[in-house]
Amino acid sequence: MLAIAAVVTFVLTTVLSMAGVGAAFVLIPVFLALGVELHSAMATALLLNAIAMSIASFAFIRKGLVEWRMVVPMLLIAVIASPVGVHVGGGLDRKLLLWLFVAFLLFACSMMLFYRPKPRTMGGSMKSGLLLGLPVGAAAGFVGGLLGVGGGNIIVPALVTAGLEPKRASASASFVVIFASLAGFLAHIQIANLGPALLGTTALATAAGASLGAWLATERLRADQLKRIIALVLLAVAIKTAWGLL
Repeated sequence: MLAIAAVVTFVLTTVLSMAGVGAAFVLIPVFLALGVELHSAMATALLLNAIAMSIASFAFIRKGLVEWRMVVPMLLIAVIASPVGVHVGGGLDRKLLLWLFVAFLLFACSMMLFYRPKPRTMGGSMKSGLLLGLPVGAAAGFVGGLLGVGGGNIIVPALVTAGLEPKRASASASFVVIFASLAGFLAHIQIANLGPALLGTTALATAAGASLGAWLATERLRADQLKRIIALVLLAVAIKTAWGLL
């Protein structure tokens, strides 16, 4: 079981680190299929998410790809908007909301593949970062809280659609995902029983996969190639979500 978990974790982390969204959403069902208890699976996957995005972010920061003027306000507003989404979601039909999320992911996937936005940079002012970071952070935090999903799946396509270069979009989103994953981990660790063998084995696989994914994203992939990878990730999330609803 440990060998299977390590191999799957390495492969998924490599691919998803390139997109800047983290692998927790696919690792959780993998761990469940391997017989891991639900809360332990969620806590382990979220901690691995934080590890992977920390390693990937370090590589992205070294390359100067993280747009700090946008990331800081995006992170702050997402923290505020997330509990609002949780509160609103409590009174709505969760199944309907998830179908709407699937529709959004399919739309975002098509945008990644076919839309060619005018290239956009943050410039030198805080204003330009706020104009993009605040609405994206608010949407990511609110929808993430509403549906209980990671914000990276919302942040990356939104930033690319707005014209931010895909590598910078993935790099900036990965930094925000660190804190979202840690918050989820802390919520589950109180009732989870982490297995040291599983955690140790998959943590090593995560570190290796995140390092490889960040290297591929920064050194080997062109912007159009990375956009296609992001589109495939969004499509995979949409299919997985829809499958769970059927």
